[in-house]
Amino acid sequence: MGLIWEKSFLVFFFLTVIIGGGAAWATGRALALKWRPFREVIVYSCLLGMADRFLHWGLFLDKPLDVYKGDIASIHYYAVDTAVLMAFASIAYRLTQTSQMAAQYPWLYRKTGPFTWTEREGSQD
Repeated sequence: MGLIWEKSFLVFFFLTVIIGGGAAWATGRALALKWRPFREVIVYSCLLGMADRFLHWGLFLDKPLDVYKGDIASIHYYAVDTAVLMAFASIAYRLTQTSQMAAQYPWLYRKTGPFTWTEREGSQD
């Protein structure tokens, strides 16, 4: 048992970072494309964290045919998994939102970095 992963690093990396991170990235991007508020990123990341914990429990914890395979309700590992997923979703949300603002309103805003935009000179007329 580690501080970040429950059984092995490879399981954590494959399920949480690769599969869960991809789902979180798609979620963050979809929410930004639909102009949804950021608080929905938090809500959906928490739901993805529950699904990720279920996959950890169902696929990789302890004996395959045992009724109780591990601690599905571990608050610590749920928080770790959800934090990783929330980071992926937040980055995707902000990258998409920045590109969207600069592309949809080019006369008002310009990109100043991957996560930021600013008002153009003279747009306050």
